[in-house]
Amino acid sequence: MTAPGTMTAPGTMTAPGTMTAPGAMTAPGAMTAPGAMTAPGIAATLEFDPAALAPREAYRLLIGGILPRPIAWVSTVAPDGTRNLAPFSFFTIVCESPPTICFAPSRTADGHKKDTLANVEATGEFVVNVVGEAQVEAMSHSSATVAATVDEFALAGLEATPSSVVRPPRVAGAPVAYECRLAQVVHVGGDRPGAGCLVLGTVVRVHVAADAWRDGRIDTDVARQVGRGGGDDYVRTRDRFALRRPVVDPDGTVRLPA
Repeated sequence: MTAPGTMTAPGTMTAPGTMTAPGAMTAPGAMTAPGAMTAPGIAATLEFDPAALAPREAYRLLIGGILPRPIAWVSTVAPDGTRNLAPFSFFTIVCESPPTICFAPSRTADGHKKDTLANVEATGEFVVNVVGEAQVEAMSHSSATVAATVDEFALAGLEATPSSVVRPPRVAGAPVAYECRLAQVVHVGGDRPGAGCLVLGTVVRVHVAADAWRDGRIDTDVARQVGRGGGDDYVRTRDRFALRRPVVDPDGTVRLPA
């Protein structure tokens, strides 16, 4: 049952017995599950079938909901010595033992591997530079789609500093940098446009700005890391709150620590 004043866009499906709240609109490509009902007082939701969407539409659903995302500003070196630098927000920690991080460069619009991935597979080394507020504009500049022969350090006006145990240089001034050796690459989706390549790297050296290291940990107030939001949005790490993890007493009681 569709309430008065609602609209269902062309190509969408509303199952029998389904109710859509007044004023709600079902977006193109969205589906309401069979038998689903929106109860009074509960916010209406839209359900999307990614298989029915264009890749760019599915992309917007991913980056708009999964945020903030940290940025891996990855530096590599091509076999001919050309330096490469590019940011990726599909990035996170894998585990602490061995210390492993990952990022996922997508394939290009014509299905080719990005220069970063090609360099990592050819050399087995890369550096993940963490982006602080002071590096945001240079990071954005380095994201330009340019030929593999272009040095993005030079393009973005950045100073490079040598790494300790891998060949790719680090970004001078980055609050944190992780030198990595390739562990493995997991290809998802074959070689079609937008397919993913999950790059896992073992961290072999960590560099932290001296003023950002306090009491045995990285001080976020000094490092001022930034992350990605949806669209053109970025997120600062200055607006934070603390929430302690619960403890479990011997009798099984779960409580917040005093």
